Amino acid sequence: MADDTAALGGRHAGRAWPPRLSARLPLGAILLCVVLSAAAIAATLSNLAVQLPPALWLDALGPPDVADMRLVLVHYAFLPRLAVSLLCGAALGLAGAVLQQVLRNPLASPETVGVSAGAHLALALATLAAPSLLAFGREWVALAGAFVAIVAVVALSWHKRLSPLSVVLAGLVVSLYAGAIGAALIVLRHEWLASLFIWGAGSLGQQDWTTTLWLLPRLAAAAVAIGLMVRPLTLLGLEDEGARSLGLPLGVYRVAGLGAAVALIAFVVAAVGVIGFVGLAAATLARIGGARRLGQRLLMAPLVGAVLLWAADQAVQLATGPQGDLLPTGAITALLGAPLLLWLLPRLALASEAPALTAEHLPRSHRPGLVLAALGLSLVVLVGLALLLGPGPHGWSFAVGDQLQPLLSWRWPRVTAALAAGAMLALAGLMMQRLTGNPMASPEVLGISAGAALGMVLALFLASDPGHPVQTAAATAGAFATLLVTLTLGRRAAYAPERLLLAGVALTALFDALILVLTATGDPRAMLLLNWLTGSTYGVDVGSALLTTAIALCLFLLTPAFIRWLDMLPLGAPAVQSLGIDLRKTRLLVLLMVAVLTAASTLIVGPLTFIGLMAPHLARRLGLARALPQALGAVLAGALIMVAADWIGRTAIFPRQIPAGLVATLIGGPVLMWLLRRR
Repeated sequence: MADDTAALGGRHAGRAWPPRLSARLPLGAILLCVVLSAAAIAATLSNLAVQLPPALWLDALGPPDVADMRLVLVHYAFLPRLAVSLLCGAALGLAGAVLQQVLRNPLASPETVGVSAGAHLALALATLAAPSLLAFGREWVALAGAFVAIVAVVALSWHKRLSPLSVVLAGLVVSLYAGAIGAALIVLRHEWLASLFIWGAGSLGQQDWTTTLWLLPRLAAAAVAIGLMVRPLTLLGLEDEGARSLGLPLGVYRVAGLGAAVALIAFVVAAVGVIGFVGLAAATLARIGGARRLGQRLLMAPLVGAVLLWAADQAVQLATGPQGDLLPTGAITALLGAPLLLWLLPRLALASEAPALTAEHLPRSHRPGLVLAALGLSLVVLVGLALLLGPGPHGWSFAVGDQLQPLLSWRWPRVTAALAAGAMLALAGLMMQRLTGNPMASPEVLGISAGAALGMVLALFLASDPGHPVQTAAATAGAFATLLVTLTLGRRAAYAPERLLLAGVALTALFDALILVLTATGDPRAMLLLNWLTGSTYGVDVGSALLTTAIALCLFLLTPAFIRWLDMLPLGAPAVQSLGIDLRKTRLLVLLMVAVLTAASTLIVGPLTFIGLMAPHLARRLGLARALPQALGAVLAGALIMVAADWIGRTAIFPRQIPAGLVATLIGGPVLMWLLRRR
């Protein structure tokens, strides 16, 4: 990029960032490579010594004696895995550097622009729906998915001229949506895609040299193409007007650069799955290490990526054993990469592209009672349909009389739990939006639901017999901790929507990686956990439904105490304080309420539904502007959406079922994209 200072600011504003360590050599990046290489070599030698005596190491380089299984394992498993880690790390580092240059975006990477998720989803869809496509080469399927993802990202951020934050936000939204579709496929076809789920987390385990030989020519061709474009790619770092004045066809080289980077990413995903955040880390660390010019970054980013993934994979093998693959390497790198994204976030300049929110010209209802009555009547009708109408062996029918009794015993707990969970998420979203003045705030988007999920997962795995109260307490603690972190990161930018959204999705990625590590251990609770994470209500019994409803009613009875605050909080801190309100106490109480609402609902419908985002917007667009009518409207709308999602999931592909949380996500994802496109 022509000037990193233009994209990164904060406390570094006014001086070059990253620091220029040398005019000729990126000494910091070179030193980093040396340190990482030393650590990787030490771990490699340790892992190798466990499998083979040092006296036989040279013998393992050539065709091994099949009578000695130690030589066979090292030659056909350990060494190919080492080679693949180096190749994939270098490819992702190079792709990250190219993406950042082409998009003039210091946070662009295979993950943050949605390319990895698109490639992985395409492979999953082809495996299920059109396995014959894989016969032409899985790289073509992965390429198609990656290009669809990048096209979607460009379309969502085009109205902001591909500005750094708009591209990253669009990419993260596309990644979330692709991940939700992938989770739906896994739940519906677990017997076919269980191994793809673990593989998709970035498993580098090898059985021969096939993957290495498959990757070499493809990665080399893409790298050569990038090398031939160094000069035009350098000019792409300039402002568009400056590049055009030099006669550069911007569109051609931008598409060519994106194409080469996407190809690198697709080849890696097709070979080993999604390796999280190596591209972002490698390109960023190379730039921090003094690689200011593009040529230096194109050289150092692959080197940093190679040694970084090499060291991470050897560390995984130290933890699980050289022949073990209990922890997918991609999940481990995501654990390291998500904090890096959070660390970079405060250094991201927002002033030029995150203007203050402007009020939308939305309708204002003069009879909010009629609107609320219509919503309430719609909810009653829908609940009746969900309880009475459904498919059976002889087609669709209404269950009445004696037919209703056996069905009602398992239908009403699900409907009741879905209604309560949807209403609580909607109220939590409304309170978040009014607290921050941010129309894109919600428990799911800001990572609060993921924090609640993580708390529940830790309780499930660490406690000997975690009951519902223990799970609720752990989920509340996780939600509240995440909420505090997100708002702390966004406070310096006055809770700007882009910063909060980016922080929330980064935290969600971090928690998803942690959860993936837990589920990848082979624990028999893993599949049950996956069903819960996708928002399944078919495990809800009478006791859970009654408890969830009781929690919801208690929290709703407390809501009137917050209404006056919710009316005033959007006016800003000075106005609220001038009215004699203790702002810190008010915010703390609202945040605690949001955390409890989120935790209680997440235990029923999973961490990702977007109800908290959709329902307040729906209520506002129906003309409900004041806090009380909007809160009532959001609660009714959230309950309506969640009951509909549960009913659709239960009946759409009968006798199989789609988790209600996933149905809500598939509905809410496009809504989030639409809101992002409008902004």
